[in-house]
Amino acid sequence: MKPRITLAETTLPDDSPLKLEEHDGRMSLVIHGQQICGPATRSTEEELARLACAPFRPARQPKLWFAGLGLGQALAAAADELKQKRATFIVAEPMDDLPRWHREFLPQGVFATDGRVTRESDCGPAALTSREGEFHAILLHLEVAPASESGKPLPDDPRWLSAAFGALQPGGLLAIAGSRPNARLTRTLRRSGFDVAEHSVPSSPNARRPRMLPIWLARKPGRVE
Repeated sequence: MKPRITLAETTLPDDSPLKLEEHDGRMSLVIHGQQICGPATRSTEEELARLACAPFRPARQPKLWFAGLGLGQALAAAADELKQKRATFIVAEPMDDLPRWHREFLPQGVFATDGRVTRESDCGPAALTSREGEFHAILLHLEVAPASESGKPLPDDPRWLSAAFGALQPGGLLAIAGSRPNARLTRTLRRSGFDVAEHSVPSSPNARRPRMLPIWLARKPGRVE
């Protein structure tokens, strides 16, 4: 049995240890022994990106904002879906360690090699408030994205949801993936003004009886430019 190797480790704001682990050539982000990003989230992150990007393939200059970097799985899928040279992918990642780990341990990845990618350090509501109608899509995975100031998921913060709604173009998408159904999130998104469609994707495409994981596509009413 191949060993699990800790490549790097840091501490989160709540003092939890975050580890970058490698096992049999696959990398994971792990907190207290629980994988929060890696093979367990890959299929939902990739499908999240595909669904979020689909309406904007004809756009000349699509602009996407990612809440959190993780292992760059959603980012890589989005960059593959939207090949326009003038596309923009902004990754809002407050932890300096994660970008450094990408450069050190994932040097061939999209974050380190694609010139269309830029990084910001703030993923809170202030990062979006001043950007009215700027983005085609905002993407996040509830397990991968940084938490709000209260420690809860970003969509649980009404200020963040309001800022995200304003930062989207008419017809733009707030795309959210998770690890379990959440009817309350659907209601919250609708109360915030979004038109919401729910999708389910298998946790593993090759599993005989995979768990079905949720994706929410919350569309800002209006016509996309």
